[in-house]
Amino acid sequence: MKPRPRGLLRASAVTGSMTSVSRVLGLVRDIVLARVFGPGDGADAFFLAFKIPNFLRRLFAEGAFNQAFVPVLSEYRSQRSLAQVQELVNAVAGYLGSVLLLITLAVVLAAPLVALPIAYGFTADPEKFDLFVHMLRITFPYLLLISLTAFAGSILNSYDRFAVPALTPALLNLSLIASALLLSPYFSRPEVALAWGVLIAGISQLLFQLPFLIRLQLMPKPVIKRGHEGVGRIIRLMIPAMFGVSVSQINLLFDTFIASLLVAGSVSWLYFSERLMDLPLGIFAVAVATVVLPSLSRRHAEQSAEAFAALLDWAFRLILLIALPASLALVLLSEPMIITLFHGDNFVTEDVVQVTRSLQAYSLGLVAFMAIKVFAPGFYSRQDTRTPVRIGIIAMIVNMILNVILVFGLQMAHTGLALATSLAAFLNAGMLWVGLKKAGVFQFQPGWALFSARVTVANVVMSLFLIWLAGDWRDWLDWSTWRQVWMMGLLCFGGMLVYAGTLLLSGMRAGDFRRQA
Repeated sequence: MKPRPRGLLRASAVTGSMTSVSRVLGLVRDIVLARVFGPGDGADAFFLAFKIPNFLRRLFAEGAFNQAFVPVLSEYRSQRSLAQVQELVNAVAGYLGSVLLLITLAVVLAAPLVALPIAYGFTADPEKFDLFVHMLRITFPYLLLISLTAFAGSILNSYDRFAVPALTPALLNLSLIASALLLSPYFSRPEVALAWGVLIAGISQLLFQLPFLIRLQLMPKPVIKRGHEGVGRIIRLMIPAMFGVSVSQINLLFDTFIASLLVAGSVSWLYFSERLMDLPLGIFAVAVATVVLPSLSRRHAEQSAEAFAALLDWAFRLILLIALPASLALVLLSEPMIITLFHGDNFVTEDVVQVTRSLQAYSLGLVAFMAIKVFAPGFYSRQDTRTPVRIGIIAMIVNMILNVILVFGLQMAHTGLALATSLAAFLNAGMLWVGLKKAGVFQFQPGWALFSARVTVANVVMSLFLIWLAGDWRDWLDWSTWRQVWMMGLLCFGGMLVYAGTLLLSGMRAGDFRRQA
């Protein structure tokens, strides 16, 4: 199957559109969780229990595995027959499935021991700790299911089938919404229904993607084949990549561990603020990164250095075009947004204040979080997984030091955790950019001065509009839900129109960002 050129902006738009369906449903999910359960012991236990398989999923599957597997699969696709690609897929499925099955069984059996260092802050309340262990046993098999789903999605993405993998996460959100509304009344601890919702989602997500692999004639048939050349290369690439990806995940896990030591609700406050920050990150940055990695891998395989550098520059500009206004909007509209979405009987004004603080701290680092999604593939597509590891370890150490200083030294509580994460992300992104420049694979293309001026003016105009229209957030507490929704919609769509309109008036056009894969 010879790859057919495809517009990268169009492919990113397709991926982003499908991802946005999932993210919007994710927002609905979080609204339901906030209003049905609210921050508290049960919610803290669930969010932490769900974070563990998610941590390992990002480490094994969507993170290190994807970054090692996609370049090798792209090379096989470009240079070898379909039968050889199928052989690679079968061998990888056998190894990935068997390793994850063993890990899943071990954690389920030894859940109390695994839980002790992770949720040490819960041990002061034995009932809360036992609830966490029970939830962990239910949610952890999600690791196996979603990792195989991510494996299937990597194959589909490599063959330019971006829509299906981007839409798949929507099933998790639908499952959690249904569990919260329909299953929770049948449990003595209603939050346990959410753990079962995670397991149901894992099964449905995997089954959803299989027909599309069959259509590609690449349905995995797991085989343990020793000495397979492709698998050996993936493992060699994956080991250092695992350390690189684990850096951000270990930071998040360390944040959660510290949050478990703080006042009740801290884990939940961080969760809700992180989810709001993830909305633009998940829709736009992940969409661009998903499309860029296979394209960069093909550029490297074709030894097209100029096209490689131009593609990285294109992706970085697109990220800045989106990240800067998103970051400003989250900072300026944090209180009205949280009130509109979450405020209710189980999510009081104090929760609004606490989530706002951590959301604004996370939002300051949104540009860096998005930039990492573009810069890291610049290394992984060239099968260089060591450099991001070294950079990531430095960022991780700095993040942990900042955690201690900001949380315990400056008494910033959970807000300090979010701010430390943002500052470390800027360090990570900056060092990745310097590394790409030194390697000679990133070069600023013509037009940056004009691009920067246009984006700066558009962001200033948009910010003034949002400040003027939003008013005092305390007034929003007295408004009806419908008035809150109406005003928030007006702010969001009005802000986007003002931003886009200013860019158009300055001479920027969508055609400036069209590229071929």
